[in-house]
Amino acid sequence: MRRVSEDDKQEIDRHFAWFEAKLPERPARFVAWLRKPSSRYVRIPLAILLIIGGIFSFLPVLGLWMLPLGLLLFAQDVPFLQKPTAQLLGWIERKWIARQPAKTAEKR
Repeated sequence: MRRVSEDDKQEIDRHFAWFEAKLPERPARFVAWLRKPSSRYVRIPLAILLIIGGIFSFLPVLGLWMLPLGLLLFAQDVPFLQKPTAQLLGWIERKWIARQPAKTAEKR
């Protein structure tokens, strides 16, 4: 069985910090609480619900933002998912960052 590297854990933590920085204060505190080991029994069902909500993002109220957050929460407890989740979220983050200058240029 492959051991999860410290780099994968640090990458997951970096993505959590990135998400928390984008959120308003109260939701950011809630996400920080979810990351605590004692919140595992809330984190896992919530992660599954967020993943399902992200898959059905074409429906009203649900959004694509739910999928990466759900994967990130789920990877917190499932070590073999940490590396692929970190890679996927890194790709999403790169696309997001690359898109920001283009959106700013359109507004001018």
